[in-house]
Amino acid sequence: MDSKLASIAGAIAEPARARMLCCLLDGHARTATELSVVAEVSPSTASAHLARLKDQQLLVQLAQGKHRYYQLASQQVASALEALLVVAGTPRSAFQPSTPDRLRHARTCYDHMAGSVAVRLHDHFAAQGWLETAADGYELSTQGAQQFARLGLDLAALRKLRRRFACPCLDWSERKPHLGGALGAALLQLALKRGWVEQDLDSRALHVPAKGQRQMLAAFGLSSA
Repeated sequence: MDSKLASIAGAIAEPARARMLCCLLDGHARTATELSVVAEVSPSTASAHLARLKDQQLLVQLAQGKHRYYQLASQQVASALEALLVVAGTPRSAFQPSTPDRLRHARTCYDHMAGSVAVRLHDHFAAQGWLETAADGYELSTQGAQQFARLGLDLAALRKLRRRFACPCLDWSERKPHLGGALGAALLQLALKRGWVEQDLDSRALHVPAKGQRQMLAAFGLSSA
């Protein structure tokens, strides 16, 4: 156990790796290129550092299409790093997305909703215990199934489709997951049907009227604050 602790401490102690880990404390995933900039090292050196952090189970790699992202492996890792930052007296830097505000707020991702609104809904579904981890993504808890059925979604029909029922999809602006799969697609169609969001005719952007956002969030027990 002492040797394992020393190995983990050694992985954290290297300045470039420490900067990478601290950068990821905000919960947002980042690419190897972004982390190389944060760490102030070359991409090849960053790859070696990331491999070391993965070997020590401090980081995990996420695949989203052709892109690869990294995030902290667990809440336990985040808590340990937070404690070390308190001891060091070092402040955390905030995540600064570069996506235009109009696209960052709400947009389509294939056939489901993405952006900060979609990420907030996903986080709420998870916090309420409506989403349960399954082998190929998510399944709904009893309470979650009741909640979505109450809104008129035909869950039995969605499960018969030749695609994953529900899954996390990493949001490229927020770097946190939103809801994908058949359930995510059905949720977008519901939002369009009820006027919670409006499809932009010439881009992926979704317009979210103030009234629509209030109604959408209220439907899931969220406030617009």
